[in-house]
Amino acid sequence: MAMCEHLTEAGDPEARTPEGCEECLAAGGRWVHLRRCLSCGHVGCCDSSPGKHATAHFRATGHPVVRSYEPGETWCWCYADSQMG
Repeated sequence: MAMCEHLTEAGDPEARTPEGCEECLAAGGRWVHLRRCLSCGHVGCCDSSPGKHATAHFRATGHPVVRSYEPGETWCWCYADSQMG
């Protein structure tokens, strides 16, 4: 399977909240793993976290690609095409 266009065209913006999930930090919540939006740099928590803020960000903005924001991980995920890159 060829990589989707969202993954091949994804940017690499700076993290807006390098210390953790933007919404969890604001609300005093917690997260399991972090994801960084490759459209705007939003840092949100994964779907194993109570807030599921990375997926909520995709649903609210349509920004399709996130990259793992965990040390040593470089994989990406396209929500629009359900494809890993």
